[in-house]
Amino acid sequence: MSKYFGTDGFRGEANVDLTAEHAFKIGRFVGWYFGRGKGATVVIGKDTRRSSYMYECALAAGLTSSGADAYLLHVTTTPSVSYIARVDDFDCGIMISASHNPYHDNGIKLLNSQGEKMEESVLDEIEKYLDGLSPEPPLAVGADIGRTVDYSAGRNRYIGYLISLSTHSYKGIKVGLDCANGSTWMIAKSVFDALGADTYVVGNRPDGLNINVDCGSTHLENLQKLVRENGLDVGFAFDGDADRCLAVDERGEAVSGDKIMYICARHMKDHGRLDTNTVVTTVMSNFGLYKALDAAGINYEKTAVGDKYVWENMRANGHLIGGEQSGHIIFSKYATTGDGLITAIKVMQVMLDSRLPLSKLAEPVTVYPQVLKNVIVDDKDATLADGAVTAAVQAEEAKLGDSGRVLLRKSGTEPVLRVMAEAQTDEVCEAAVDAIIGAMRSSGHLVRVK
Repeated sequence: MSKYFGTDGFRGEANVDLTAEHAFKIGRFVGWYFGRGKGATVVIGKDTRRSSYMYECALAAGLTSSGADAYLLHVTTTPSVSYIARVDDFDCGIMISASHNPYHDNGIKLLNSQGEKMEESVLDEIEKYLDGLSPEPPLAVGADIGRTVDYSAGRNRYIGYLISLSTHSYKGIKVGLDCANGSTWMIAKSVFDALGADTYVVGNRPDGLNINVDCGSTHLENLQKLVRENGLDVGFAFDGDADRCLAVDERGEAVSGDKIMYICARHMKDHGRLDTNTVVTTVMSNFGLYKALDAAGINYEKTAVGDKYVWENMRANGHLIGGEQSGHIIFSKYATTGDGLITAIKVMQVMLDSRLPLSKLAEPVTVYPQVLKNVIVDDKDATLADGAVTAAVQAEEAKLGDSGRVLLRKSGTEPVLRVMAEAQTDEVCEAAVDAIIGAMRSSGHLVRVK
């Protein structure tokens, strides 16, 4: 794992872990790196956090000081930056957001010219510069100094693209939207209104401090209440930068990313559009999803946690759908990153094609109880390789058979192992997890359970 850039950008508390100086230097390096010999063009979007405006200015200053032109989409979604970077031939895109984190955090996500997460080799070069291990890029002078350009037209083009993806009018459909007081606070309603829906919206009053506060995809309660009290047909909740989407059915029950993947993949298969007959998940998808996919005759692959890894697998193998239970879902025919609004549009398509309510479409996926415990150990790799620990994992797997699973994986940033079990009851899960932790204790690796 990189020092600054994780699987979803450089993220931390604003002006503590991630400062305006960091943003200026990232902009300065990116402007020089992509502009050597020609002058770079970079598109920038931001969410509604108060600090996003500070980072936007700092990034633009860094880019233009290196001779790059900075095109500002202003408040918009991560997938819109990805889309515009790809279709408008930008050298790269930058999104300022900390996704589902609280307002005092922020992040800088770098996207390549195809709208994908930036290559590790480029991030490594940026990190060297941030640590003073590479020379200062030359400053542009005279007519070579870059420009800052208002590019709100790009955001409007993205909205038009979303509208074009719908195969149905939403006239007469009552849809609830929770915009998390974030990037979709204007965009989501514009799209659903244009498609004819009767649209009910919460989480659409951002003040710079209330992004993700008791709203959005991490807090579905307000949307569930909205759906129930107004008799809505469906609800969709986005996170701060709208690369995630979770749903609420007509009864007000939550529909996870795993269930959304099943619903869409099953529909694609039934209509002959699931070309590789495969869904790409992470190792954290629920066991119930795999059981439902097996029953539907759909294959699946598992990656490390992170939509970045899901996309890499999809791109390499030509798979058309993949994602995470948190709602990062990628439809590779339409996007190169998770897009909450595309996810909502595809769910609407299945509902309208099938003429079935969302609750009925999600019914085949039985979510298995899950117990997850984080344990601090003396050495992650040594613990994973310990014979007694390995034997305990194998013993629990044998006990569960095809009625559950166990998972032991290490954190990428802490001296922590994550021990997880899924089975038909909480008690069985708890017993399996505790047996594996007991083997760590007996082998002398366990420091404590967090």
